[in-house]
Amino acid sequence: MPTFEVADRAGTFVPHAFTEHIVDIGEVRMNYVVEGDPQSPALLLIPGNSESWWTYEEAIGLLSPNFQVFAVDARGHGRSSWTPGRYTVDNVGNDLVRFIDLVIGRPTVVAGNSAGGVFATWLAAYAKPGQLRAVILEDPPLFTSEAAPKFGPGSYQAVAPLFAVRAKWLGDQWSIGDYAGMLRAMPNELPADMVAGLGFMFGDIENAGATPEPPQNLKEYDPEWARAWANDTANTGCDHARMLAQVRVPIGFTHHSRTVDPDTGRLFGAITDLQAQRACQLIESAGQPITYISLPDAAHTMHNTEPKRYVQTVTELIAKLT
Repeated sequence: MPTFEVADRAGTFVPHAFTEHIVDIGEVRMNYVVEGDPQSPALLLIPGNSESWWTYEEAIGLLSPNFQVFAVDARGHGRSSWTPGRYTVDNVGNDLVRFIDLVIGRPTVVAGNSAGGVFATWLAAYAKPGQLRAVILEDPPLFTSEAAPKFGPGSYQAVAPLFAVRAKWLGDQWSIGDYAGMLRAMPNELPADMVAGLGFMFGDIENAGATPEPPQNLKEYDPEWARAWANDTANTGCDHARMLAQVRVPIGFTHHSRTVDPDTGRLFGAITDLQAQRACQLIESAGQPITYISLPDAAHTMHNTEPKRYVQTVTELIAKLT
């Protein structure tokens, strides 16, 4: 399959506050920004599924007086390469290992949100010795992004139905691209409790015959990633329980808003309390310290919605873990 590069999607992007850079790490050309004094501690930020580095834009400005901050676009996101047929946690983890070697070049604290938290957990378990100082997981979907996890609800009791709809109506590499059709179809194709729980407002779109513009983060995203999460190929070779049991660095874990529908068992959030407890137990069984912080009033992407709170939380965790 071909690789799609920035030039293939040149009309997609918008300017941001920080200068973007591209580094060739082998299979992928990875987009990133860097801000802060090179003599300050290194901090690598990894956004979640369908998000680009710039969701951290305000947080980077607040963090850079105390850290040299790197924020990346994972493959299939932002200005980084799109690699059809190659979207797995293992592949992104190895991309990040090479990025730390080639660009950062020193021991690093890694902080990942959502799927970025799964990638960060992979690094905590499998990065080269000495690459990491600590890892901070911001509301990671550990276990819940697997189809059949060892603990608690799997992906189809969480967000996978939404990913399946995205994959169907947008298509790999936006080969279908029917965003308006996707919005009109969602009330019928998503489980009823999910539609109600997420508060989708589709009627006006359908009645007006509007063709809404996709949000910028989706424009920069290869919907094949949605298919990979929906059919669980993203986790090929990466069992979450086994990964957690091999963590080799201190971990900070923030757990945000979550509820479980009592009738259907559907999770609205990234990870249940039971699954978070099991994740912490597995990390402790590996001999690593874990600091767990429950933030039930925080949004899934706290770094974007409440950057000051995020920066304070991360800064305190780094001081404790390192």
